[in-house]
Amino acid sequence: MRAITRRAALAVLSSLAAAATASAQQGTVTPPATGGQPPVPSLAPPAAPPAVRPPGTAAKVNAQEIPEVAVYRALRQFPASEQEIARREILNHLIDNMIVDQYLTALKITAEPAEVDKLIAELKDELKKATPPKDYAAELEGMMLTEAEFRAEVAAQMKWDKFVKQQTPDETLKKFFEQRPQLFDGSMVRCRHILMSPGSDPAKKAESKETLLKIKQVTEQEGAKAAAAATGDAAAKEQAKGKRIEECIGEYAKKYSVCPSKKDGGDLSFFPRVGAMVEPFAKAAFDLPLFGMSDVVETEFGLHLILCTAKKPGIARPFDQVKEEVRGVYAVQLREAVLAQMKPKAAISITPVTTPTSVSK
Repeated sequence: MRAITRRAALAVLSSLAAAATASAQQGTVTPPATGGQPPVPSLAPPAAPPAVRPPGTAAKVNAQEIPEVAVYRALRQFPASEQEIARREILNHLIDNMIVDQYLTALKITAEPAEVDKLIAELKDELKKATPPKDYAAELEGMMLTEAEFRAEVAAQMKWDKFVKQQTPDETLKKFFEQRPQLFDGSMVRCRHILMSPGSDPAKKAESKETLLKIKQVTEQEGAKAAAAATGDAAAKEQAKGKRIEECIGEYAKKYSVCPSKKDGGDLSFFPRVGAMVEPFAKAAFDLPLFGMSDVVETEFGLHLILCTAKKPGIARPFDQVKEEVRGVYAVQLREAVLAQMKPKAAISITPVTTPTSVSK
C-alpha cells in the first residue's frame, strides 16, 4: 500500500492486478542434458469475459465482506490456465488489505469525506486532460467499480498514508537508513529461480520442498563435474562450474517452475534490493555469492530455489537523496508487522469456488 496520490487513484482505475503463476509440473529430478528442452505446458486461451458484474462474496474478514467482483477485477487479466493460483494470491492480497484497514479503523485513523472529495475532483480533472480525454464514470464502469467502492479504495489508501506519516518522523527514517545503507545504494543482483506453489497442504509443501532440495543437490553435483572436467586455472574451473549450474537451473525452471519467468529459464534479470521482489526473496537473493544457490525460500507466492547469476555494486547515497525511498521501505516493513500481529487473530472465511469464474484479459 503506497501513499495516495492522483496517480495512485488512477492506478486503482486502470489495474488491480496481482502477481500470478501457472500450474506446475511435478516429476523425478534428473540432470538435464546440456541444451536439453524439457516439455513446457501450453497455456489455454483466455475465456470470454462475463457479461455482468460477478455476484456473491469471495471472503469475509471479521464479518466484513470482500465481494467476488473485487477478485474478478484482477483475475480477469489471467488466462484460464493461471486462474486457480492467481485467485489464491489475489484473494490473499485483498484479505491483507482489509486486515490493515480494520487495524487503522481501530486506531481511529480516518480519511475525511472532504479529503476524498478533493482528491477525486483532482482525479476527474486529470482524466479530462488526458489524451484522449477520459470520462470518470465510464472508467469506474469499466472496472466494475461503484462510486462508493472507489471512494472506499481512496479512503483506505489515505488512512494508510496518514498512519505511515505518523510512524516515520525524520529521525526514525534516518536511523532506519543508517542501519541499512545497502538497501538504498542502488546495488543490483540477477537471479534465476524455480517457484513451486503447493498451497497450504503440509504434504504437498513437503513434497515440493523435497523436489527443490533434490534439484539443488543434483545441480551442485553437475557443477562439480563441470569444474573437474574443465582445463585451465582455478578461475576457468569456477567459470565452467557456474555455467553448468546456471544451465541446469534454467532447464529445471522450464520444467518445474510455475512462475511466468519459466519461459526464460527462470531468469528475473537485474533487480534492486527493495521495491521489486518480496522481502524474503530479495534478502535471500542478495545474501548469495555469485553462482550460489539458496535453501528453499518461502514467500506468499510459494517455495523458491534461487540462483545468483550476476551482481552490480551500488554507490552510497546520502539520506536526503533517498528519504522517500527509505519511507517506502519502512512502510512495507510496517505493513508486514501489522499483518504479523493482526492476521493470526482475524476471523477469515473464504467462500469455496464451485464454478471457476470465466474471465480474460
